[in-house]
Amino acid sequence: MIGFGPISKLAKSGVLGMNSRNLDFIAAYNPRRFYPLVDDKVITKKLAIEAGVTVPELYGVIRYGGEMNLLGRIAEKHRSFVVKPANGSGGGGIMVFNGVAKTGLRRMNGQIMLWSDIRYHLNNMLSGMFSMGDGSDQVMVEERLVPHSAFSKLAFGGVPDVRVIVFRGVPVMAMLRLPTAESDGKANLHQGGIGAGIDLITGVTTRGVQHNDSVDVHPDFETPVRDFQVPSWPEILDLASRLGHHIGLGYVGVDIVICEHKGPTLLELNARPGIAIQTANLRGLRPLLLPIHELPSVPEDVKQRIEIAHANWNGESLERFLAPGEEMRRH
Repeated sequence: MIGFGPISKLAKSGVLGMNSRNLDFIAAYNPRRFYPLVDDKVITKKLAIEAGVTVPELYGVIRYGGEMNLLGRIAEKHRSFVVKPANGSGGGGIMVFNGVAKTGLRRMNGQIMLWSDIRYHLNNMLSGMFSMGDGSDQVMVEERLVPHSAFSKLAFGGVPDVRVIVFRGVPVMAMLRLPTAESDGKANLHQGGIGAGIDLITGVTTRGVQHNDSVDVHPDFETPVRDFQVPSWPEILDLASRLGHHIGLGYVGVDIVICEHKGPTLLELNARPGIAIQTANLRGLRPLLLPIHELPSVPEDVKQRIEIAHANWNGESLERFLAPGEEMRRH
């Protein structure tokens, strides 16, 4: 039973704070036994494939220092790929390469990273420097996704993604994250990326923020960040709802890349999604989460959950989605 204790002024205005997120939603709806399913990206990839969700191809996994030569073999075969810690968070430790040189690998900015520096970085990843836990980690080497051509003037040196907050299998809020020169081509807001709020029904961006300040245009292209139609929007909501329900976590962030060749592709899942998405949308999560919490049950059918998401976004009553004999729960 969610307590929803004393409500601050921000909460009264609809803003979900960290304490409420942690206690009322993450602790209440995310059993800790399921955390490894999303914290370990290798496991997440397997679960996504089981659910029929498209994922980047996994080229290999480096589990200890003696397997580092695997990276050289992958580089010779694929030339373009991403290296990331299996248990990393916030984009820490991720490296993107798009070419091979005599002395090392070429990064997206054109600079060559020497093999000695690459091995040092891999050792740091294996030691758990970028992981969420205290122990050692693994290094994933996977396909570098090519962003949809619609983002050619909205993403600097990297791949944009869509973050969808899914509650009980129902999408409740989304934002588009855009890489910038300041963020070094990464779509991470705390590193200088742009977050653009998205109308959940239409998939059109409504406003942009960078470092919590409102922005109208992308700083590197001077391209408007609002009124942009996110490609394949219905498919994105379908993917987020389907996987969010399949994974067994009630409150989860689903990160999706719209790939030029594969369409909507799962990037990763987050059992502790941040609350900056509210700033990007200039809208609080709380009024969107409470009606979903009050539903005694949520349909198994994805299309019905998307219908609930649309009605909820519009502020409509969800009572019409009740099964015969059901009544809304009250917090």
